Order: sequence, then C-alpha cells, then structure tokens
Amino acid sequence: MLKEFKVFILRGNVLDLAVGVIIGGAFTAIVKSLVDNLINPLIGIFVQDGALAKLSFKLGNATFAYGKFLNDVLNFLITAFVIFILIKTINNFFMTSKKEEEVVEDVIVTEEVETLREIRDLLKQK
Repeated sequence: MLKEFKVFILRGNVLDLAVGVIIGGAFTAIVKSLVDNLINPLIGIFVQDGALAKLSFKLGNATFAYGKFLNDVLNFLITAFVIFILIKTINNFFMTSKKEEEVVEDVIVTEEVETLREIRDLLKQK
C-alpha cells in the first residue's frame, strides 16, 4: 500500500497540481494587493466613504457589507481574466506547433488518398 501511495504521489499530475496550488496562492496574493492598493483607492475617489470594501448598509440590526462582496468579486474577475489570458497564450503557442505538424500530416495523407483513388479508378475501368 505504501508503494502504491509513493507511485501516486510521484505521478506527474499530482506534482503539477501541487505546483499549481502553490503558484495560485502566490498569484491570489498579488491580485489582492492590486485590488486593495491600486483599484480600491481609484474607486475611493468616486465613493465618499473611501474604499469599496467599506460600503455597507444596515437593515434592522443586520449590517450588509456589500462592498466586501464586490471587492471579492473584483478579485475573482481579475484573477480569472489573467488566468484566461495565460491559458490562451499557452494554447496558442502549443497550437501553432501542432498546426505545423498537422499541415505536414495532411499533405502526406492527401497524397496517399489521391494515389488510392487513382488505383480505385483504374480497377473500376478494368
């Protein structure tokens, strides 16, 4: 059982996931800093109370801090957008390599198919 666990842990997917989680945590800290230190002060210019996270309203005894929620949504959107851009860039890089390989394969397949069609046509004539 210990041997199977070792194989599982050393499998590439698990290590990749661990690296992704660590980098994701660091990236989240950067995005949070961006929102808290750059975007919130800009929003604070337009909102009299200051930063976005301070916005709230009271209903009876309950306080609804919708500014904190909006701040978290903003953090999520920025994180998701940057990850989207990174994934798109990586995919474009790898797709370019694959497209070049596919073009070569398509030419070879097309020539083979054409030859087979000629043979078929010749056999039909006989």
